[in-house]
Amino acid sequence: MHLGDWEDLFARPFRDLWPLMATASALREQRVGSGISLCVIINAKSGLCSQDCAFCAQSRVSQAKIKRYPLLALDELVAAAQHAAGQGAARFSIVTSGRGIVKEQEQETILQAIAAIRASTNLKVCVSLGILEPDFLQALAVAGVHRYHHNLETAASYFHQICTAHTYAERLQTIQSAQAAGLAVCVGGIFGLGESVAQRWEVAQALKQLAVDSIPLNFLHPIAGTPLGSRPLLSPLEGLKIILAFRLSFPDKRLIICGGRTPTLRSLAPLMFAAGADALMTGDYLTTQGRLPDEDLQMLADQGLHPTDGDD
Repeated sequence: MHLGDWEDLFARPFRDLWPLMATASALREQRVGSGISLCVIINAKSGLCSQDCAFCAQSRVSQAKIKRYPLLALDELVAAAQHAAGQGAARFSIVTSGRGIVKEQEQETILQAIAAIRASTNLKVCVSLGILEPDFLQALAVAGVHRYHHNLETAASYFHQICTAHTYAERLQTIQSAQAAGLAVCVGGIFGLGESVAQRWEVAQALKQLAVDSIPLNFLHPIAGTPLGSRPLLSPLEGLKIILAFRLSFPDKRLIICGGRTPTLRSLAPLMFAAGADALMTGDYLTTQGRLPDEDLQMLADQGLHPTDGDD
């Protein structure tokens, strides 16, 4: 899709989206049938972050009331993964706050956790550990990490409005270093930060250039005490259009609907599959509540869909 196609899609009223959703749903079904992949994350290290991302409750510029704690112990990480496996998840991701995991002791704990989770479950283990050096990325690949997650967050042309503590180029470098280490990459962004339709399209073009393996789509859930705490939510229709635009632009990629989907999509949430979504993050997010896995499983069943552990 070209920029003009995106602009046309975002200008359409709801009644004019049905033909596009039929196309998007068919693309999803051709690729994965009726299977929807579920992933669960754990906030393995919370708050205490030196960065200034405007949307994040864990950043140094946030005054949000959240739990703050160092890296969880090995047994806590493994127990959380085993619980996720019991709830039907196919993937489990260890997520940490901060610029990146650089302390040797923390790196070793994470590597041990990956090994223990893979030994005790059938989960694919992913990690989201910030900006890392090539050596640790290589160690993660050797340990059997399924995917390295590292969002672009937003377009290069808008990034300076969202973060100044590190650069967009540093994010690109981490993704490219992960790929060079042999890791698949899960890369997307957050929408509703104040970006334009052209900047959403710009994110899509960057993802194409990077040849990412899967694309997580997040919607801003404004949190009181953060610089973006007073931004309005995107409308449910705008959220659906974002999913549609990415599915039509990426017919062969996993589209994972992640943070902010409940307050953004609201009653239109079941239509995300018609719009082309083929994966969900279920359970709680980093500092906000999500939907219970049982609720998501029921939503799938109500539409003749089912959780799958099929490869991406």
